[in-house]
Amino acid sequence: MAQNRNSQGQGSKAQRQLRVGELIRRTLSDVLARADVHDPDLNRHSITVAEVSMSTDLKVATAFVLPLGGRDAPEALLALRRNTPELRHLVAKAMTLKYAPELRFQLDETFDRMDDTRRLFEDERVRRDVEAPDREDDDA
Repeated sequence: MAQNRNSQGQGSKAQRQLRVGELIRRTLSDVLARADVHDPDLNRHSITVAEVSMSTDLKVATAFVLPLGGRDAPEALLALRRNTPELRHLVAKAMTLKYAPELRFQLDETFDRMDDTRRLFEDERVRRDVEAPDREDDDA
């Protein structure tokens, strides 16, 4: 059965979400790096935008952010949320989307999880288990 150009598989929707999310991430990073928002509380933070996750309808963008070194993360998050309308306007102005997505900000906890994992692997008991030979290989 032939597909018309309006019918899209699940994969193409996910690809579009990823492309738009990455475009918003780069644009938002540029806006924050240039300090385009006129808020001294926001501009005193060097904020990394690690990822932007899009809703399926592309109307909500959740940006996962972290200030440099993780310092003053709650204050940086409050400053971002306080300036959301201006950030949304600046991002929309730089892009060519039909709708300007609603921006939501969350702290990126990926680095914390990586540190926890690293600490776990440094534990002597875990290291001993990881370095031990597989018992299944001995049976064969």
